[in-house]
Amino acid sequence: MTELTWDTLDQRAVDTARVLAADAVEKVGNGHPGTAISLAPVAHLIYQKVLRSDPSDPTWIGRDRFVLSAGHSSLTQYCQLFLAGYGLEIGDLAALRTEGSRTPGHPELGHTPGIECTTGPLGSGVANAVGFAMAARRERAMLDPESTGPSCFDRFVYVIAGDGCMQEGVASEASSLAGTQKLGNLILIYDDNRITIEGDTQIAFTEDVGARYEAYRWHVQHVDWTNGGTGYVEDVEGLWTAIETARAVTDKPSLIRLSTVIGWPLPNKAGHHSVHGAKLGADEVAGLKTRLGFDPKQSFVVEPEVLNHTRRQASLRGAAERARWQELHDAWRSGNPERAALLDRLGAGALPDLTALLPDFEPGRMSTRAASGAVLDALADALPELWGGSADLAGSNNTTMRGQRSFLPPENSSAEFKGDHSGRTLHFGIREHAMGNILNAINIGGLTRAYGGTFLVFADYMRGAVRLAALQQVPTIFVWTHDSIGVGEDGPTHQPVEHLASLRIIPGLDVVRPADATETAQAWVTALTNTDRPTAMVLSRQDLLTIDRSLAEFTPAAEASRGGYTLVDAEGDLEVVLIATGSEVEVALNARELLQAEGIGTRVVSMPCQEWFLTQPDDYRAEVLPQGPVRVAVEAGSPTGWREFVGDTGRIVALDHFGESASGPRLFTKYGFTPDNVAAQARAARLATASR
Repeated sequence: MTELTWDTLDQRAVDTARVLAADAVEKVGNGHPGTAISLAPVAHLIYQKVLRSDPSDPTWIGRDRFVLSAGHSSLTQYCQLFLAGYGLEIGDLAALRTEGSRTPGHPELGHTPGIECTTGPLGSGVANAVGFAMAARRERAMLDPESTGPSCFDRFVYVIAGDGCMQEGVASEASSLAGTQKLGNLILIYDDNRITIEGDTQIAFTEDVGARYEAYRWHVQHVDWTNGGTGYVEDVEGLWTAIETARAVTDKPSLIRLSTVIGWPLPNKAGHHSVHGAKLGADEVAGLKTRLGFDPKQSFVVEPEVLNHTRRQASLRGAAERARWQELHDAWRSGNPERAALLDRLGAGALPDLTALLPDFEPGRMSTRAASGAVLDALADALPELWGGSADLAGSNNTTMRGQRSFLPPENSSAEFKGDHSGRTLHFGIREHAMGNILNAINIGGLTRAYGGTFLVFADYMRGAVRLAALQQVPTIFVWTHDSIGVGEDGPTHQPVEHLASLRIIPGLDVVRPADATETAQAWVTALTNTDRPTAMVLSRQDLLTIDRSLAEFTPAAEASRGGYTLVDAEGDLEVVLIATGSEVEVALNARELLQAEGIGTRVVSMPCQEWFLTQPDDYRAEVLPQGPVRVAVEAGSPTGWREFVGDTGRIVALDHFGESASGPRLFTKYGFTPDNVAAQARAARLATASR
């Protein structure tokens, strides 16, 4: 076990981080100083002694990952990024939580150098850390499978979580899966300070967290800086030893329960919940500085010898770690030229010609979930970086690529699923929220692309992760099947109604509901090509018409990538435009036949993705949806959002109530998703417009 070196300058750096955190919150007038003050030695230990990183290159491929799940305590991390030389300066700390600063209220991916993922919603960082650990294991298995010793693709993932994280269900979901996956490269430090916003956790949280994690099959240690409540000693050596022990445990993730006092060593408010989320007050800040040997009349002061020490130490450690890694990497590259070429492609974000790989779908009938599965099968060999699965719904979501093994410890293989660390089929269990955050972390890494599925109605369980994907501009692909009342007899609990509309209002999320198998294939190509936004792939359970694109009247499915396009145009003067998505496109096609038979020129616009359509040039959108003809939108979901496309004179055939337990075809008929009703709505809209 490596010995810890911790000298007076290290301790002075810890205390400097404490007063900087207090100063930053005091200046802006709000924030979370307490945890940043008491965890300063933990953060210093991680950044200066433990983490394999290079401050001069925060995105270095060989780095370990650090996740601050307790994201409200962003200063815990910002102070270390400043002291270690990641590009933050004292002015950035002084600008905490202000417009345009590089130190926002919670850590944000892409906003501050050294931040691995956006955290703040409690518990999500724990799930992100699980995803980072899974990604590391898969990358090694994909790129360096023959290695039996240290690999340049090995890395640890460290995460700091608090009592709030431990209470959120998403952390429990992810931690349970991490235990099943035996992620020995994951080390979670739980700040057991027994404080949340409402005060002592005993009012709502009394479980034995360590015992819970042992039940999850984690390796669990306890480091008690409170000495059972008898006196406070920051036993950094004890925490170091626990981390080193955790690093040596390769068949289990590790939890280190660290008992602390929030805000220690504040002179009057240490241990009180008031220091969790509010400024301390001038007197308390002055008292802290006096206790630590700082000038209480000065703010944002960093002694040159302290900054020189921390930045030099971090730089030297980074250079040494990088040199050791480079030796491994060079040896690997020389011995694995084909895999090195793959790494280069992945690093550049390049893709092969996906369109050339797509299956040919014959005219007939096929559910879009089945078509999605066929697309994944067709892409599997050309895209070894692609992997995914579902929340215990593989057979229903069609998310299992044919012939691919499962990603799991080999000893966890079942009669149905055989696997190892190279597997590409992910089994998330019934854990939708954790699945979403794990997928996000995998896709943040950039070397692999992961997707995950469940029923559309259960997108509600994972909405927080979907929002974080959009906020971070992460290209996660969410596969949501069983997309409407077409689910049928399962009833209203499983029939999504409001979900499409509610998902479309998430900024930066592309919601794609393809009309048939060929549109589904194009949707996958576009989703995989997009690297700066997530995609929701919304698919049918029931079989849909696979449109015969060889017929001259139908537009090629490649146009689906534009979000909305003229699928079939009017015969004669254009009087009606029917706009539909998913299974309702077939209804619109049949309604068009009725209207055309009456001499009413009718166009059908398939609009698989409103978001893609709205990014098209104005002249294209005006060409597809011209002024003059009446418009009717048809979608078996909430009408919200469709008025923008049909205008004041248009009609919307939609659903503003829950479904019921009956067959899908019966419900479509009962609720008006029929050619006759759509045609009737178009006629009524024409008459109403003509009478004006």
